Amino acid sequence: MGSIREINIHYSDENGAITLSKNLKPYMTNDLVIVCIGTDKCIGDCLGPLVGTLLEKSNFPYPIYGTLYNPVHAMNLKEKINYINEKHPYSFTIAIDACLSNDESIGTIQLRKGPIYPGKGVGKELPPVGDISIIGIVDILDENTKANLHSIRLGFIMKLAEVIVDSLWKAIK
Repeated sequence: MGSIREINIHYSDENGAITLSKNLKPYMTNDLVIVCIGTDKCIGDCLGPLVGTLLEKSNFPYPIYGTLYNPVHAMNLKEKINYINEKHPYSFTIAIDACLSNDESIGTIQLRKGPIYPGKGVGKELPPVGDISIIGIVDILDENTKANLHSIRLGFIMKLAEVIVDSLWKAIK
């Protein structure tokens, strides 16, 4: 498949979904699986499950794990990854998650080569997920991170999710 080009776009960029989709297109193969990580119990961490739910409701043609109703999160991650690996042993996985970074990066959606390390921003050690990853920077990483994650606006997370979903749909057309 070649080497992925890492991309950074801002969710408000009107061409952002197109830019992401062009770089995702080579990975949209028959063995693709999408894993959306996060929880609906915290707005700052619901980006993954929101993307999963929007994809599922729009009849996205690839297997999707992690929705608002059946999330993939810290408490069940190992079990879900084992299940996915058993059910799709030769799959190529795109992992999607919210992420913390610096103030200037908030609102950025990044396409990265390599896995996501869920929970890293809040000090958890969980297994890596994905062959490539899409992350949405939702807030800053600092000593108030846990409090900050609960004060993020749902509308902002929704906009990030819509751009990611739009880019995935454009990538298969």
